[in-house]
Amino acid sequence: MDGKRAGWKDRLALAGLRLASLPYALALRARALGYASGLIPSHRLPRPVISVGNITLGGTGKTPTVAWLASYLIGRGKKVAVLSRGYGGSAEGELRIVSDGKSLLVGPEEAGDEPCLLARKVPGLMVVTGADRYRAGLLALKELAPDVFILDDGFQHLKLKRDLNLLLLDCRRPFGNERVLPAGYLREPKSAVKRADLVLFTRCQPDGAPQLANLDKPVCHSMHRLNGCAPLEGGEPRAFAELKGERAMAFAGIADPAGFFDSLEKEGVQLVTTLAFSDHICYGDAEIAAVLRLKKASRSTFMVTTEKDAVKLAPFKEQLGTVYVARLDLEPLDAPLLQGMVDRLVANGQARALEQKKGGDKRA
Repeated sequence: MDGKRAGWKDRLALAGLRLASLPYALALRARALGYASGLIPSHRLPRPVISVGNITLGGTGKTPTVAWLASYLIGRGKKVAVLSRGYGGSAEGELRIVSDGKSLLVGPEEAGDEPCLLARKVPGLMVVTGADRYRAGLLALKELAPDVFILDDGFQHLKLKRDLNLLLLDCRRPFGNERVLPAGYLREPKSAVKRADLVLFTRCQPDGAPQLANLDKPVCHSMHRLNGCAPLEGGEPRAFAELKGERAMAFAGIADPAGFFDSLEKEGVQLVTTLAFSDHICYGDAEIAAVLRLKKASRSTFMVTTEKDAVKLAPFKEQLGTVYVARLDLEPLDAPLLQGMVDRLVANGQARALEQKKGGDKRA
């Protein structure tokens, strides 16, 4: 699909995949049209909903974006609940209150890594999981009374209406090879961009951002920045500069491990070896044994991993030894536009809630 191999067998296989992508793309267009026309019902929650999602496979930075939005809103005095499916957990798709904003109620084995990471990363954030995000939102309203919802990985979850639809595109390759699954990396056709209220380009460089013709949407740009690291067992964070000169091993089970490894090296971490696992890996004895074998063979003095992996490594702290957790944050390059849209959404939501309350008081 990337064009790195172009033998006749590869071209023949790709031609078959392109044929298979046609009915898939048509089905997705029909589904989107069904929701847009009202033929397929969708539901609205009585609080503002901000959706964060993408249209490509792989990581575009949804979790750092959700964390940034949640931190911004909580800093403005709002109670925020994230609605997530809970990918990778044993209770995937089931309704669970993962965090009530005060404590973590469900671990990553059951809830999945990303919901637990968000709950730990953002103080005061409430997290609820469920395949039906509308039902998850109703549960959150009943038990937690949030002011704002953030729909994590919600661009394709059309069953729940949203008030602000953020579409994330990777600055380096916004649409992959521009073909729909299974011939490409697009979850749905490029025409789906029209559903977005705002396009947020991620992993940009300060001096370079894509100029896409016919996008016809408000656009923001952002960077992903590693902001130091902290010991897995807890303790004071350290700057990467303090680790220079030591032999490091990095491992990760995320959508783009190569990007993580590259970022570490840009921060001056001397990587002597790396180990990539599949996304949402569930760590067990076999995986930990593989990590330790490679650490010994490479004579690494310490290891470094991601926040997403770290939430699943607590049972193995003593076995692993010195492991640092790199903190990844979103840094908007033109934050005022994004903040302005969020502020207007919350203000409109408050006005709508007040009108609903007045209407209820009159009826009473």
